[in-house]
Amino acid sequence: MKYYLDITLLPDAEANLGFLWQKVYQQIHIALAENKIADNQSAIAVSFPKYGDKDFPLGDKLRLFAELQSELEEFNVSKWLNRLTDYVHMTSIKAVPSTVNEYACFKRKQFKSNLMKAAERRAKYKGETLEVALAHFKHYQKESILPFINITSLSAVKNNDSQKKVFKLFIERTAADVLIQGDFNCYGLSKSATIPCF
Repeated sequence: MKYYLDITLLPDAEANLGFLWQKVYQQIHIALAENKIADNQSAIAVSFPKYGDKDFPLGDKLRLFAELQSELEEFNVSKWLNRLTDYVHMTSIKAVPSTVNEYACFKRKQFKSNLMKAAERRAKYKGETLEVALAHFKHYQKESILPFINITSLSAVKNNDSQKKVFKLFIERTAADVLIQGDFNCYGLSKSATIPCF
């Protein structure tokens, strides 16, 4: 990934960072899905430069990456965020600094969403008590402290589902020493590919 642009979220009294992340990232996800290069594959990657910020776990900045400057130009993120112009600041497209020597993989982390139901199923299947089954899933609750963004399912939107499905998109950051090539999905995330950190 050789080019990038930054989107800074600008919260105010009426729109906090959590609300803005939901609105901005939903639009980015729609844009990535509309501009995919293959089934659930995007030429654009995302990163969270302030990931782990003590005030807000994802910070207030989203960075978009592409291999070619033209890919970011054609993506035209300002078009997708035009209803949020009072709440975002976008930089121009720039080249990734040549001095970068840190990388990270940002990936989606999925958890068992209803631990009680999972524990009840396990207890029945394994012949365990509910307490033993819940103890088996205890580590899932600890891991779910990862930062997340509330996202509305695009399949529900496309199918005009009156009950829109909102889910938590948990985002995990793993540091790396090298650039690892790979695919990015329509959330701009990857299971293994890394992007520059600066």
